Amino acid sequence: MRRIHVSALVFVIWFAMIGWQVRREYFQPELTRLAEAALSLAPGVNFYTLRLGDRTIGQATSRLDTVPSGFELEDVMVLDLPALGQTGSAVVRSRVSLSHALVMESFSFSLDSEVGRYRADGVLGADSTLHVTIDAGGSKQEVSYKLAEPPIFSAALPIRIAIAGELKVGNTLHLPVFDPSTLSTRTVEIRVLEYDTLIVPDSASYDPVSKRWSPSRYDSIPAWKIAEIYGGVQVESWVDEDGRILRASSALGFTMEKTEYELARQAQEDASGLASLAIDEDVILSTAIRSNVDLGAVEEHEVLRFRLTGVELSGFQLEGGRQTLSGDTLTVRRENWDALDPGFSLPYKRMDFRETLEAQPLIQSDDPRIQDEARRAVGRWLRNPKEAAGRLTTRVDRMLSKSVTFSIPSALQVLDSRQGDCNEHTVLYVAMARALGLPARTAVGLVYLDGSFFYHAWPEVWLGEWVAVDPTFGQYPADASHIRFVVGGLAQQVEIIRLIGRLEIEVLESTPAGGGRA
Repeated sequence: MRRIHVSALVFVIWFAMIGWQVRREYFQPELTRLAEAALSLAPGVNFYTLRLGDRTIGQATSRLDTVPSGFELEDVMVLDLPALGQTGSAVVRSRVSLSHALVMESFSFSLDSEVGRYRADGVLGADSTLHVTIDAGGSKQEVSYKLAEPPIFSAALPIRIAIAGELKVGNTLHLPVFDPSTLSTRTVEIRVLEYDTLIVPDSASYDPVSKRWSPSRYDSIPAWKIAEIYGGVQVESWVDEDGRILRASSALGFTMEKTEYELARQAQEDASGLASLAIDEDVILSTAIRSNVDLGAVEEHEVLRFRLTGVELSGFQLEGGRQTLSGDTLTVRRENWDALDPGFSLPYKRMDFRETLEAQPLIQSDDPRIQDEARRAVGRWLRNPKEAAGRLTTRVDRMLSKSVTFSIPSALQVLDSRQGDCNEHTVLYVAMARALGLPARTAVGLVYLDGSFFYHAWPEVWLGEWVAVDPTFGQYPADASHIRFVVGGLAQQVEIIRLIGRLEIEVLESTPAGGGRA
């Protein structure tokens, strides 16, 4: 009997130990398990070649360091982006401080280009409030975002998946991911698609005769292919066991491949000497959609009807104002400027459009320089909103020299540089309009130009209804080929990406001003 009791006691103890181990392994807090797993994370530096189509457009560096509080991940991209016969240069930097469990604690993001610098620095508070300081054009502003839960910094996402033990073919995850360029968090679906072995350069040697670098040794690395999916857009990456990227590609034709520093630098230097470009190696031309109809002098068309196919149209702001959507058919009617009756005098005093009158981090309508420029553009005593909208369109059109830029523009930055593309024209116009008390917002979509539809941004102003104007082209109202898909700031504008490479446009009908149908 004593032996039975002893055996039973041993069994109970054994069962308790196993149960404790199971509980320890599977039921301990996730962050604790992540912190333990991250102990094996190896610091190091990876170098990459960046390409658009077959053309090298830049190089990148990704550095992971261990620090007393956890980890620091820093990414730097140096880009030479070809667009419409020009080459725009940009340097993008991001740095994130991570806890031992890979939770974002602070970050910095910057984009430097010909027109200036944009920088955002953030710190995550204990109450999951993200405090961000934005420096754009010498104007610093502070904003705070209350988050439902600590998000995963976008650059650290593959590392987090790997350390969590989720690199298993067939796995599907849904995680909150923070994008520092738009200061927004979105739920991203991650799928683990394949497992394979990739061959990557491990070292490079220099030939003094040819004065060229070449791979001298290769390494075989076990890798998992993952897909990050948001809003129908899919980015695919091959990652190693630590979640460090070996190769990545997007639907826009961009690719990134791990290599050695000397090889990445040499490839970028070779590309900088190329004079001619294929269409698929041009950031703008490669995303254009060829029109089935030559619209000629497009500003002469009062009404245009389009069939939009290839993408799910729900979620876009296609309906309202000048646009009417029926199924997949969109009708765009250019406003009759002479018939517009705003029904108010400047400044607009009601509270229903407060959001489109307020200053924002990149729309510094409360800055004295913006306010002075706006008053000079329309006249200090002008109170007619329609006349003010027209004068502003002409003023901004003439103020800025037309050039393709790769930046996150702010109104003050544009006011200083006096150059830019549609984004710069739009942000300056919206800021100046709001400075006058004229409700204004940013619209993003497509516009017809020289036989194709190009992605474009323009302002809308409230004149008794939302009216499209286009300071890039000096149009008020904007012509009927302006197809609005999105309204809002950077966090909303990123939605336009899911159209690229998928949207098809068919012109069904056009009505010239004052005439019959074509």
